[in-house]
This record gives sequence, structure tokens and C-alpha cells, in this order.
Amino acid sequence: MPGIKRKSTVPSAAEGKSGSKKAKVEKVGSKGDKAVVKGDKSSSKQDKSSSKRNSKLEVKPVKKSKKSKQESSDDLAESDTSEDENGFDGFSAAQDEDVDMSDAESSEDVDMDAPQESGKMQKEHKANGDASESKLASLNSNNSREAHAKQKALVKERKAAKPNADVIERSKKLWEKLRLKSHIEKEERKELVKELFEIITGRVKDFVFKHDSTRVIQTAIKYSTMEQRRMIARELKGDLRTLAEGKYSKFLIAKLIEKGDPEIRDLVISEFYGHVKRMINHPEAAWILDDIYRQVATQDQKNRLLREWYGPEFSIKGLTTQGTESAVLSDILSESPEKRKPILGYLEGQINSLIQKKLTGFTMLHDAMLQYFLVCEPGTEQASDFLEHLKPDPTLKEGEEADNVDLLKNLAFTKSGSRLMSLCFAYGTAKDRKLFLRPYKDTIEMMAFDQHAHHVLLAAMAVTDDTKLTSKSIFGELLPSNDTLAEKVLNLCNDARARTVLLYPFAADAKWFLDDNARERLTELYAIREKTSKKDPNARLQEIAKNIEPQLLSAITARAADFASFTFGLQFMGEVLVGAPEVEPAKRKEALTEIARLSQSILDSALPASAGDNKATSHGKNMLKTLVQGGKFDPATKKVVPVTPALGFADLLWNEIKDNIIDWATGQGSFVIVALTEAEGFEGKSAVLKALKKEKKKLEAAANPPGSAEAETKAKKQKKGDKTQNTPRGNAGARILLEKL
Repeated sequence: MPGIKRKSTVPSAAEGKSGSKKAKVEKVGSKGDKAVVKGDKSSSKQDKSSSKRNSKLEVKPVKKSKKSKQESSDDLAESDTSEDENGFDGFSAAQDEDVDMSDAESSEDVDMDAPQESGKMQKEHKANGDASESKLASLNSNNSREAHAKQKALVKERKAAKPNADVIERSKKLWEKLRLKSHIEKEERKELVKELFEIITGRVKDFVFKHDSTRVIQTAIKYSTMEQRRMIARELKGDLRTLAEGKYSKFLIAKLIEKGDPEIRDLVISEFYGHVKRMINHPEAAWILDDIYRQVATQDQKNRLLREWYGPEFSIKGLTTQGTESAVLSDILSESPEKRKPILGYLEGQINSLIQKKLTGFTMLHDAMLQYFLVCEPGTEQASDFLEHLKPDPTLKEGEEADNVDLLKNLAFTKSGSRLMSLCFAYGTAKDRKLFLRPYKDTIEMMAFDQHAHHVLLAAMAVTDDTKLTSKSIFGELLPSNDTLAEKVLNLCNDARARTVLLYPFAADAKWFLDDNARERLTELYAIREKTSKKDPNARLQEIAKNIEPQLLSAITARAADFASFTFGLQFMGEVLVGAPEVEPAKRKEALTEIARLSQSILDSALPASAGDNKATSHGKNMLKTLVQGGKFDPATKKVVPVTPALGFADLLWNEIKDNIIDWATGQGSFVIVALTEAEGFEGKSAVLKALKKEKKKLEAAANPPGSAEAETKAKKQKKGDKTQNTPRGNAGARILLEKL
């Protein structure tokens, strides 16, 4: 049996040699511990017997201190030897004795009676305490009610003591009824408005500067006649600028402008003259001023407001302007070149002031920034500094946002701001263009649908030489690699602005493709990129087209019927399928096969969304003709330029329509059949001509119906704008086919 081994001292060599019979006594542990006696071999039996007697007489200590336990535990160690070997006989007999429990039971009985008596006392005290607390609570509630009643009475007395208190209170009661959009009859509303104007006429200024009564005037403006609105505006003359600076009264100015006429507009704007600098820096008036400038001000009023950004001399009332009254800064500086430095310094200070305050959404600010940049000569230190201020911090890591990100985003969504950003792309270096594109992450789709912001995307594609960057930054968001791809492409194609972003790499020079504003903007950029860009424009567009072609082909294959049901979709499919033919030939063939299968429905406008749409029919046959020819028509050479490798659409279409060839030849698809007979590499030409010869009479009837000759001569003599006659003129495509037979 393993026991507890006690530490013992090893006798020294001198003691071992002497063979002394004296025993060495070692004390282990604390006072309560027994001593261990060790001797030599001759006295081992005596030691055993004495240890037994000592163990019987030994008394177990009642309680040891923690310190003594720790000390004794340090001197003890586990051992694999038995108790006999270590001279240890076990615990004392006192530990094994039974304990008498009678005393413990009696003590428990006493303790059980005491809590019962104390519990009764506690319940009585608690009941008394609850009663007293309820009395105090009721007393406090009565006191609080009285205090609130007194406070309300005091507030009423103070309101009644204010000037026009009764009038304002009456008007507010009328407003409570008028502001309800329903549950009130038209005649009743007229009576309420009439009564309200009887109250406020001549007292409008007493109402407009208070947060509650100004709503009464706004409601009066909403339901009043134009003459009544003019009356309110005339009464407020002289205080309109102050109202625009108020936290609540600014909404009254907005309501006047919204519901008013040119007279009210001129009355309001005239009070802003000379105070533009103060108002554009005011937290409340700035938004009212900019909204009026952007939405309702005339061009002359805009010019006068913007000219105040150029210096204090343009803000002085009554000072007659010499020379031009235009806000174009280049015209002003051409007339007064000596003013260049003070004007640009003042304008720069105004711009920096708003940018530092992060008030970057104002259209006036964007107009002023554009005027400043246009007078800076390209390549000068002034122009370079301006671009440096606009660029985001290049040291920022991915995920960190620069301070001027909001400025660049706001610039893209206004007319002047988008032009400024387009010029920044054109004049910037390759690194600058990369930095300018970075802030628009996660905003590309919104920009594509905006009337101004999509110009920035077109500018980035037109001048950036790094086509991988533009493909990833712009089309990475527009063309996601998931199940929503086809739906997104459909939405983009169905919007007149967004489709220009999508189709720019394929049809940048097409006349039908861009509106006048976009064409003017791009023409300006094309002239600049000759000096700032190195890559050939056509090569740049082809590289972008190759990068996005696979996603577009996948979208067409998945939703060909949907694309074929509207004109923009038909134009989109024609441009994409002809562009970049060397990319993904298998996907392209799959898309062409799907279009060939839908060819009859496209020609007849039989698809659900395009039923009866003549424009869809016209665009559909043009698309089919382009695909059959295998390339686009070049107006310069007046020839079709086939793509390589060939599309092979003629063979696919012939397999689908060979049973209805005569219907196509005599109907709206006649020019598609003409293209079949002229297509290069089409092996079924002879079969087409053979099928047409069998139905030559039908071709002749379609080409020359009765009265068609007279109709043709009249059509030639007819002038533009004259009404056309309903006489048949014959099928021009059928006549060409007859010539080929």
C-alpha cells in the first residue's frame, strides 16, 4: 500500500563511520506534528514499539492554521513504498471515534423556531411600510398633477400675453382643418381659405418668423389663388432673404417659388443680389439659393448670381457693369485682363471655403469650378495645382475613403461638374485617370442612367489608354458574373443613356447612337486626347469590346426574345454580334442560332412585347440584313465591310426560312433575301435563286402592283411635308430580286 513519505536527513559520512547509537531527532512540520525518530539498525525494534505507543497516546490537533497546512504539505511527498517501510502506522484512534449528534439535533430545533417568529415580525413591518408608501405615492401624484396644471396655466397666460396671440390661435385652428387632404369638400376649403386670408392679410410678417405659424402661411400659399400669393410676396418684400436664412421660414420661400409665377420669382431672386457670398456659406440659405439657381432662375439671373463669385465689385448693388454681362469668366478676362489675378484669387478662396466645409453638392460651386478650370492654360502650374486638389490621396489603401470623394461624386451628376470631370480625364496623366476612377466604385450603375454622369463614363473610355482598368472599373459593376447579368443588360439597353455606355466600344461613330450633347462633349475630348493619349482610338475601343464581349453574348443567348421585342434591344444585338467576332466563337454561334430561330417573329413583330410595333419591324429587318451581310455598311466606301472570321448567319437563316422564302421576298423581308443572294461565303445562293424562280409571278405582282408606276412618279415629284397617297408603290426588294433572276 503506498503511503506518504516524509523527508528525512541523510546522516553524514562521519556519523556513519562512528557507529554511534545516539538517535537523531528531526522535527517535521509545525508544533502539532509528531517527531520522527530514526536510529541505527540495532535499535530498530525498540523504535517500532515506542512508535506504536506514541501513536496511541498522540492527540489529533483540533484545527490547523492554513500556514501550517502549507508548511506540512511542503514536507510531504507521495511514495510507492508501504507504511511499514516508512515507519508510519496510520491515523490516530481519535479520528475514527463516532460523534454524538444529539447536541446538533437540539441546536437545529432551536434554530428552526427562531426564523418563524422573525418572519411574522417582518411581514407586519412590511405591511405597515407598504401602506405608508402608498399614501406618499398618492400624495406625490396629487402634487405633480397640481404642478402640471399650474405649469400649463402659466404657459397659456404667457401665450395670451404675446402680441397677436388670439389671431395666431384662430389661424392655427383653421390650419388644422385645411391641412387635411381628405375629409373636406372643395367649397368648404374655399371658405376656410377665405377666412384665413381675412386673418393674415396685412399681418403676414407676424406669422412667418415663428416655427408653428409659418406653416399656416405655407398652407395658405398652397390653396390660394395666384393673386393672393402675389399679395403675400409683396407683404414680405424686404424680408425674403432673412426668411431664406431661417430654420423654418426657408420652407416658406420654397413654397412661394414652387407655387408662384415669374413675378414672385423675380421678387425673391432680386433680394438675393449682393448677398450670394453670405448666403452660399449659410447653413440654411445655401440650399434655397442653389435650388432656385438650378431650377427656376432665368439665364440672366444665373449670370448675375454667378458673377458675384468673381469678386466684391460684382456684388455691389446699383453698380453698372461695363462690358459683357455674361458669367463666362474667359469673356470677362478677355475684356479686362488686368483683373485676372484678383478675380482668380477671390474665386479660388470661395471654392476652397466650401470644399473645406464639405458643402460640395451645390450647382453654383460646380459652375464656378468649371469657369476657373477653363481659364487655366493646360500644362501651367495653375492647372496642375487644380488637378492635384481634385485628385484623391494616392497613398490611401483599398477600403479607405479620401476627403474629396463626395466632391468628385457630386461633380459627376451636374452639367458643369460632369464636363469638368471629363476634362480632368482628358488632361490628366495615366496615374491621374486611375485615381479619378477610384471614387466612383459602387456608383457606376447610377452614373450610367444619369443624364450628366454617363458623360464621365464615356470620357473615361474615350481617353484612358489602360483598357483593362476601364473594363474592370466600369463594366465590372455593369456586367456582374452571376444570374442577374441578363436582366441588368436588358435594363441598360432599354435606357437611352445607359445603352450609350454599353455600346460605346462597338458603335462610337454611329450617327443614331449619341445625342447632340454627348457628341459635342466627346468632340471636345477627341481634340484633347491627341496630345495626352498615346493609344490609337480604334485599338482602344476594340480592346474594351473584346473584354466585355463574352458577358454580352451570354446575355443575348439567355434572353434573345426579350432583346428582340424592342428597338433598342435589336440595335444592341446587331452591334454586339458583329463586333469582335474572334471572341468566343462558340457563344456567338449559339446566339446567332437563337436569333435565326426567332427571325420570323422578329420580322412580323409577333413577340409579346413588340406586337404591332412598326419601328421594331423596321429595326428587326435591318438587324437581320446586317447579320446576313456579315458586316457593317461603310458610308465612305459605300460597301459592306465583312468581319473576320465570318459570322455564317446566312446559312443559319436559310435553314429556318427556306419554306417561306417567297413570303419574305414579297413582304417586308425582301431586302433580307437580297442580302442572302449577295452574301459572301453563303453556299445556298443557288438554292435561293432556284426557289425564287419557281414563284416568279408572285415576285412580279409584288414588284409592280396595279397603279404602282403612277405612284412612283408622283412620289418623286412630291415635296417634303406633303401628305402621301395610299396608292401602292411596289416592293423595291422584289424588283431587285427580279433583276437577279
